[in-house]
Amino acid sequence: MVKDIRVDDLDRKSDERGWLIEVLGGKSLDASHEFGQIHVSVAYPGKVRGNHYHTRKLEWFNVPTGKGLLRLKDLKTGEEKDIIMGEGGLRTVHIPPGVIHAIKNIGETDMVLIVYANESFDPDDPDTFYEQILE
Repeated sequence: MVKDIRVDDLDRKSDERGWLIEVLGGKSLDASHEFGQIHVSVAYPGKVRGNHYHTRKLEWFNVPTGKGLLRLKDLKTGEEKDIIMGEGGLRTVHIPPGVIHAIKNIGETDMVLIVYANESFDPDDPDTFYEQILE
């Protein structure tokens, strides 16, 4: 075995919308500080992921393949913004705390969503509050 190489098997979580894997997170790093986490989520055609907001967590969204409609809504002002991502719109979107976010696969194939969050998911303190803004 090559020295210092580590292979981590990933836990795939699936439901009717698609699936998600945590690619890289705080627990899988040998780091002296909190990294957060990177996860990959796949949404099947017509399905929505998200419909929630965070009070402290920062997230960055990128759709490298497929096509998604990202809807954002500011909790304080009620202002909404729609952003097309993926095919025809390769971009990374920073989502601060207090912004409800949801993304819908508006394409005909699976949509891949890469998300970086500045803190790892903690099931005892998820900082995730459901609010539907997209169906």
